[in-house]
Amino acid sequence: MGLMAPQDLMFLAIESREHPMHVGGLELFTPPEGAGPGFIRERYEQLIESPEVGEKFRRRPGTPFNTPRNLLWATDDEIDLDYHVQLTALPQPGRIRELFSATSRWHSSLLDRHRPLWEMRIVEGLEDGRFAVYTKVHHALIDGVTALKTLQAVLSDDPEARDCPAPFAPRQRRALEGKRSRFNPVGLAKYGYGIAGDVAGGVPAAARIGWQAIRERDMVLPLRAPKTIFNVPIGGARRFAAQSWSIARIKAVGKASGCTMNDVVLSMCGGALRDYLISQNALPEDPLIAMVPVSLHSMVEDGNGGNAVTAVLTSLGTHRADALERLECVTNSMQQAKRMLTGLSPNQAMAVGAFMVSPLALAPVPGFVSHTPPAFNIVISNVPGPRKPLYWDGARLDGIYPLSIAMDGLALNITLTSNAETLDFGIVGCRKAVPHLQKLLTFLDDALVSLEKQLGLESA
Repeated sequence: MGLMAPQDLMFLAIESREHPMHVGGLELFTPPEGAGPGFIRERYEQLIESPEVGEKFRRRPGTPFNTPRNLLWATDDEIDLDYHVQLTALPQPGRIRELFSATSRWHSSLLDRHRPLWEMRIVEGLEDGRFAVYTKVHHALIDGVTALKTLQAVLSDDPEARDCPAPFAPRQRRALEGKRSRFNPVGLAKYGYGIAGDVAGGVPAAARIGWQAIRERDMVLPLRAPKTIFNVPIGGARRFAAQSWSIARIKAVGKASGCTMNDVVLSMCGGALRDYLISQNALPEDPLIAMVPVSLHSMVEDGNGGNAVTAVLTSLGTHRADALERLECVTNSMQQAKRMLTGLSPNQAMAVGAFMVSPLALAPVPGFVSHTPPAFNIVISNVPGPRKPLYWDGARLDGIYPLSIAMDGLALNITLTSNAETLDFGIVGCRKAVPHLQKLLTFLDDALVSLEKQLGLESA
């Protein structure tokens, strides 16, 4: 048995029937030209006949219960692939609606802790001839970004390539990854020394951030978000919806308005959430606040951000009816957040992000969500995906739709990823707290069209 990392233990410890702690993904594929009726079953049989399963996908908790034995990972030698990989047919008429309904149910159920913590479904029966793959993996095993990279690694940019490996097959480890899996007291000491230096330098940094907050009075800070229908205790059932938008359209809006593509995405989300809350007679007077994960690579002046990620808070401008005014509000808010991070070391920037999201640690405490103001209203994540079309044994990948985690106080999550020429949005919400969640797809499109019209652009 191997020792479990503290963050992995945390994801297992806070899981309950109401709070499944797995991440997922729904991929849509178009079979290659000339593929016979058995193409989808052949892909399924290829998966369950895989000769080997990677070590990460053979792990399960030392015990299915939250006891001290859960500090350890157990590794199964034999994996029942017939259980973990399933072939499923949609009920007729096999529309996207039926696919989303089935995915909602699959994403609501807990993973079996007596087995390695992952499942995969090959889904046939779509009326347009395509097929889907739904995967879910416990957050204790893998995070959403790594899951996306795992998928990309087994697909090919060559439509003629065949015999692509299974996502759960062993990978050739890099030497650095092997070192990272071992306890290294020297490395830990060096890291601690670096943290100590950052803490010492963090005093003036904190003073500068505080002064910025005073100077820029509209700067978004934790615990200033309005109470909404999304910031409530939740149940265990989920609802899922997804759609793709052209990157070219979103970039055109950004170019015409002088802002980033991410600003346009956040403004789309702000417009959609405004319209949705109006439809529920639940729009607050103050703007909704989003927590947005941000890469440090382009923001930290010393250039050592690497793949480090922090979090910032931004206004979504939901108090503005005008689409361009809302976009301006989002852009100004994100610029303030970026100025706050400028000049910080990676550790300091991550500490700021940790402070922003720290109230979430108390969300599982009974009564906390109901009796305290929310730290923010929603999480909106933009995950980099493949830059060119990918294929699985000749089947073209049409869409990658992430499914993230809802929790007490955060009943709605929006995650998107780039996929060649599109941005693929995946929306997950508590089925009870967020009724008619699928309306958000229409409202997202309305928000983009409104921006295009006001800027004099033609929508595609």
